[in-house]
Order: sequence, then structure tokens, then C-alpha cells
Amino acid sequence: MSFIFKARNKSPTELTKSTKQSIAALEEKIGSEEELGKHKERISANLKAMKMMLYGDQEMEPKAENIDRLCIDVLDEDLIPMLLKHMKDFDFEAKKDAQSVINFLLRRGEQNTAVTYVSERPEILKILVEGYNDPDIALNFGLILRECVRHESLCGMVLNSDFFYNFFEYVQNSSFDVASDAFQSLKNILTKHKNLVAEFLQTNYDQFFLKYGELIQSKNYVTMRQSLKLLGEILLDRKNFNVMIKYINEAENLKVLMVLLRHKSKNIQFEAFHIFKVFVANPEKPKPVLDILVRNKAKLIEFLQNFQKDKDGDEQFTDEKNILLATLARLEAPEDATTGTTTTT
Repeated sequence: MSFIFKARNKSPTELTKSTKQSIAALEEKIGSEEELGKHKERISANLKAMKMMLYGDQEMEPKAENIDRLCIDVLDEDLIPMLLKHMKDFDFEAKKDAQSVINFLLRRGEQNTAVTYVSERPEILKILVEGYNDPDIALNFGLILRECVRHESLCGMVLNSDFFYNFFEYVQNSSFDVASDAFQSLKNILTKHKNLVAEFLQTNYDQFFLKYGELIQSKNYVTMRQSLKLLGEILLDRKNFNVMIKYINEAENLKVLMVLLRHKSKNIQFEAFHIFKVFVANPEKPKPVLDILVRNKAKLIEFLQNFQKDKDGDEQFTDEKNILLATLARLEAPEDATTGTTTTT
């Protein structure tokens, strides 16, 4: 007969209001330490119940009416900003549950009013990005942020914000976990919505590549390697053709890549190679770029002939290297229009 005394499950509205009240009590520090501790326990229990209501488990399927009601109540009660603001005060499991609840709302497809909610409150995106300043919540916020930027409208808001450039610091964080998570978020932002990113890069070319140039020359090996690989993906994407042409027409960029070709790490060399080959393959090289290649032609050919010989079994790599060598061999200094002779500088 013990089931008679079992506590009744809270309704979606009760869960939402109870959570909001307990967070408010923590914020205003209402009550003794013992009472505040109970509020934290209540928040944890409520968030666990919310997650169960939304996702269900092996024994219980979620009910559509509860899902709809809870999603509406969470937004109506402005619970998302409160959860984010105080997530650092939650225990480990409660942080995960809060993250799961928010992400559920963000991925609701056609019913997704959470995206509209966040788009009308850009401070939420700022809070999420700046969460990388706090290692206790950085990974939770990173997962929520990546759910946000799956939606083009929210991704655009992050890209065109002042806080977007914070990523160039976060990806070099001393904590490997934080830096890796921040880089994953940056990569998602720069690759998920190709038309949006192409427009952003063309409009903000100078500022973006000034900051990005610091990453590919970072003293942090992981940052350098990841940044080089991502740069190759960005430049070789068809949507970014105009950006690629502008990048490979700049002699300073070529100089950086030539230095990285000789990096002590073979992985760095390999990623640099895939960008360097685009400079060489460009059929309309500007004079400053052509001058550098012609001036270093013999050294480059000698270097590339022995470049990563251990990859000779990779047909694609070998073919690319042979094409690069043949193209370099054909390079000649531009002819001086006034004297009719070739010139080098």
C-alpha cells in the first residue's frame, strides 16, 4: 500500500514555477544556508523531472501534451536566462539536465518558438559565448551555443556581434577541454551556413583574417593545426571563392604558409601544403606572389621532391605534389613591359 503515499508528480507548470522561485531565492539569498541548500536540491530535482518529461526513458514515453505545456511555460516564465545566469551554482547533474532542457526547446523544428525567443534576446547568445570564461560551465554552454547556431538566424547574430571575436582568445585557452570546445563552436559557426559565412567573410575580410592569422601562427600546437585545417576548408569551399582569391593574392599570406611548410611537425606541414598549393595553382598570380615563388623556385622544388616521402603510397597526395612540382617548374619571372626582359626582385 506504499504507493498510496507516493508524492504526486509535478505538472509542467508546477515544475517551471517551482524552479523559478528557487532560483530567485538563490539570487536574492533568501533564507538560511540550510534553506538555500534545499532550494538547490529542489532545482536539481525539478530539472531532472523536466528532462524526463521531455525525453522519457526506457520505461516511460514522453507525453506530447506535457512537452508542449512545458516548452510554453519555460519560455513564458523567462526561465532560460535564469538557468544560464545561475548554472554555475548547480551541481554537475543539474547542469547537464538544464543544458538538455534548453537544447530540447531549441531543436523543436516547426514548433520552434525558442529560436524566436532567443533572437529577440541577443544577450542570451552573448552569455553563452562568454561562458567560455568560466571552465565550470564552458562545456555546457558550448553545447547549447552549438544548438543555437544550427539555426541560421542565430548563427548570423553571433557572427555579426562584437563578442564573436572573443573566440580567437577562447580557442587558445590554457585548458585543453575549453579550448577544444571553443574551437568546435567556432568551426560550426564558420561552416554550417555557407551563404551566410561567405557574405560575412567578404564584408569583414580584413578584421577576420587579421585575427585568424594569429591562430595559424599560434605557439599552441593544437590551435595551429586545427586552425590551418579549418582555413583550408574555408578557402576551398566554392561559396568562398572570392574570399579565397583575395587571400591567395596577398604575398604576406604566402610567406606565412611557406614558413609553416617547414614546421617541425609533419601534421602542420601537411595542413600548410593544402593551402600553399592553391597559391601555386592560381593561374592569375599577382606580381608580388609570383616574384616570391620564382625567387624561391629552385629551393621549393628541391624541398617538395622530398616532402613527406612516407605518404608516397597516398595516390591523391602524390598526384597533387607532382602537379605542384610541374607547375613550379614552369613558372617564370614576369616580363618588364618597358625593356622586354624578365625581372626578379
